[in-house]
Amino acid sequence: QVQLVESGGGLVQAGGSLRLSCAASAAPGNIFSINTMGWYRQAPGNRRELVADITRSGSTNYADSIKGRFTISRDNARNTVYLQMNSLKPEDTAVYYCNAKSFIAINYWGQGTQVTVSS
Repeated sequence: QVQLVESGGGLVQAGGSLRLSCAASAAPGNIFSINTMGWYRQAPGNRRELVADITRSGSTNYADSIKGRFTISRDNARNTVYLQMNSLKPEDTAVYYCNAKSFIAINYWGQGTQVTVSS
């Protein structure tokens, strides 16, 4: 089992920045089973959607809506993934969920952190 703990959400004005963090913890064998870590978001009435993810080797994938504004990074030694969000827009308002995928496609989810961008 893998546990994910998120931090860094909050309220910010449009144009501002926030940094989300997600730390993974598990037994040593389970930690090394994680390949991809990333962030999804879900706004009221919408489906949960991928924001960005990053593999253990550092390959990244971004949603078109946030390209050029958000940057995902990862510290494998700390089992932590970060999402730096710049130039935030009101439409970025959502609950952001940390996700970890194992090499055999098992998904783990964090509890979610609220990001609210005021206009």
